[in-house]
Amino acid sequence: MDARVASARQKIEIYRAGAGDGGLVDCPIRAVVQKVFDKWSSLLLMALAEQPYRFGQLRRLVPDISQRMLTQTLRDLQRDGYVNREVFPTQPPSVEYSLTEMGHQMYDSLQHVLNWAENNHGRVRAARARFDAAAG
Repeated sequence: MDARVASARQKIEIYRAGAGDGGLVDCPIRAVVQKVFDKWSSLLLMALAEQPYRFGQLRRLVPDISQRMLTQTLRDLQRDGYVNREVFPTQPPSVEYSLTEMGHQMYDSLQHVLNWAENNHGRVRAARARFDAAAG
């Protein structure tokens, strides 16, 4: 058996055993990674890795995200410790978002996956088209 497969099986068994009744629902890898790989988080992390942004600037950078979803995603990233929210005492108050140290560390790892996705997007689309044609 391939060493990587054995290692993955061992990790899954360890997480399953330690998770109690929750099974893989309580898997520490899934608990950390699922928010980072949702529809909007990776885009916001990518933007904030460049520089801090205010809410309106982020909204313009990602125009197809709703205000509600942008607010919720930023809150989730802040809750997980990746994003810092700083309120400035202006009239009206302004808010700036930036990556925390942990957010920068996450992005350093995440950017390899994002680069891979960008470089392989055409291949993935072609594979999907072949699959859909064969299944259809």
